[in-house]
Amino acid sequence: MNAGFKQTSTLAIVSLVSGILGWTLLPFLGSIVAIITGHMARAEIRRAPDSVEGDGLAITGLVLGWASVIISLLVIMLFVLFFGGIAVLLGWLGFTGQLH
Repeated sequence: MNAGFKQTSTLAIVSLVSGILGWTLLPFLGSIVAIITGHMARAEIRRAPDSVEGDGLAITGLVLGWASVIISLLVIMLFVLFFGGIAVLLGWLGFTGQLH
């Protein structure tokens, strides 16, 4: 019996590598690339399941990319809420920001 040779999707590999880079060297850019290429890789694998593999790599890249984006957005929201809360508190206490 001759089993067909399956090629690993290049987009899936790019998604995984970009997902890792999104957590290390290229925080936001790497995550966006991981998300885009992960979705593209999964579509490619669905179109040709007999000749292309790498769905696990693509899913891992997607998870890493989305997790990084979500955590980044939560950190930004907490940052804004924290300093916005301090500004409201100082306003409530009567501090106007004047230095004299």
